[in-house]
Amino acid sequence: MDHKPWLSHYPAGVPEAIDPSRYPTLMDFVNECFEKYRERNAFECMGKKITYGQTDDLSTRFAAYLHSRGLKPGDRIAIMMPNLLQYPVAVFGALKAGLIIVNTNPLYTPREMLAQFEDSGVRAIVILENFASNLESIITKTSIDTVILASIGEMLGGLKGPMVNFVVRKIKKMVPKYSLKNTVTFSHALSEGKNFAVRLFSSGPDDVIVHQYTGGTTGISKGAMLTNRNLVANMLQISSWMKGQLTEGREVTLSPLPMYHIFAFAVNCLAIISYGAHTVLVTNARDLKSVIKEFKRNKISLMTGLNTLFNALLNDEEFRQCDFSSLKVTVGGGMAIQKVVAERWKEVTGCVLTEGYGMTESSPLISVNPLDGTGKIGSIGLPVASTEIRIIKEDGTEAVFGEDGEIQCRGPQVMKGYYNQPGETAKTVTADGWLCTGDIGHMDEDGYMYIVDRKKDMILVSGFNVYPNEIENVVASHPKVQEVAAVGVADDRSGEVVKIFVVKKDQSLEKEELMAYCKENLTGYKVPKHIEWRDELPKTNVGKILRRALR
Repeated sequence: MDHKPWLSHYPAGVPEAIDPSRYPTLMDFVNECFEKYRERNAFECMGKKITYGQTDDLSTRFAAYLHSRGLKPGDRIAIMMPNLLQYPVAVFGALKAGLIIVNTNPLYTPREMLAQFEDSGVRAIVILENFASNLESIITKTSIDTVILASIGEMLGGLKGPMVNFVVRKIKKMVPKYSLKNTVTFSHALSEGKNFAVRLFSSGPDDVIVHQYTGGTTGISKGAMLTNRNLVANMLQISSWMKGQLTEGREVTLSPLPMYHIFAFAVNCLAIISYGAHTVLVTNARDLKSVIKEFKRNKISLMTGLNTLFNALLNDEEFRQCDFSSLKVTVGGGMAIQKVVAERWKEVTGCVLTEGYGMTESSPLISVNPLDGTGKIGSIGLPVASTEIRIIKEDGTEAVFGEDGEIQCRGPQVMKGYYNQPGETAKTVTADGWLCTGDIGHMDEDGYMYIVDRKKDMILVSGFNVYPNEIENVVASHPKVQEVAAVGVADDRSGEVVKIFVVKKDQSLEKEELMAYCKENLTGYKVPKHIEWRDELPKTNVGKILRRALR
């Protein structure tokens, strides 16, 4: 099958190929944005704003401080915090110092932290004080010799900063006791950095600048090595896709997803700065009130999120009463967007919920629907510029239109490999550069792609493949269902049968009613044999439902 059948179907014509060599390094791209939009607001958190110029200056101070501590280009630095103003300053500062960023989920257990820090050989860490006690328990087993402690309030300024820290530490008691030697605060690092200069060093397109760890939902978490070229390519791909929809220097974007997650890292921390956007950071997206508050405080024009977040917002009356007149673009990724959620989002906000698709290993964007509303609901869209996609069946042959198989992609955004894991790299990236995603899908004759499911989530019922996403989409469309997850459970007769875990929207829902709905909408072997009610479903910190935990 031709790998480029979609080219004639782009609403705005064939996308121009991107040229990653335009910027030798990611910081060349970032520095251009800093200079171009110097006086504009870049990031905001809890009402405190910093401009592009301030972000530039503060990150330079931070880079100088890192060098003063003996850190050198190529050393790894973990950044472990939620969305705070310190995050972009730390990221850009580390890049200016030539360090390799290891984004770390702040909700990791000590065991998970240790595994990641040992694997990457982390030498320094910027960590929110709320999680310092976890670091204390494992730091002696790591190579970390520089610890920089951040606090929620320290960059908020005025009376607000100390007040926030007092509430967090003394009233809410969110900072467990810890004892770490030779630490400095983030504020101290910025202050000291004024006394030093950033040492010159060389960096090129193929240098690794990020170890981005896979979510681990299908096995052991691995460190994807992302290079300057990978991230520059994806920045240009994302920027090119947004072209015509956004106005330079005029957009206000909302980032409820944590920036340590590859989706928000690429879009909200990096790509969106090419438009000089003012990005509003939400520190805890699970607190829906804080998300809604930012909609009321700012004229949000672009928002990113996961299906679970959009669904939760749609079920909140206060959110439905917000003013959405400025909202131009809503992008969903990280997990499948359910059709019923996409339709309701458009109905409530007037804005199309555009679904995209990507992986940590692809920096992350691979494909996405057009932003002008001409895409297809339920589809993961068309490949981004300079990206090829093919569908490979289980027998190794290439699928024709409509046939299911593994989605594979090739482009400049595909990772260099997994750190210290050549065997796993060889399983994931072919010798000629095709990334094997592990996702099952198909392509229609217009080149639009559809995810069926992950290989490892597939349920085998009497020899028939059943994909949880299909079951979940049907069940979620029932008006009395709020959330659902489908898994396979062992069965003596058919090998496996479908079991669903359901959170009710309407407490009057009974098993008989839901089972009848499933029988009406699903063929016999796909109908759930077991239904379990839950008050909530287990999720990752960014909101992905953990089917693995339910099994």
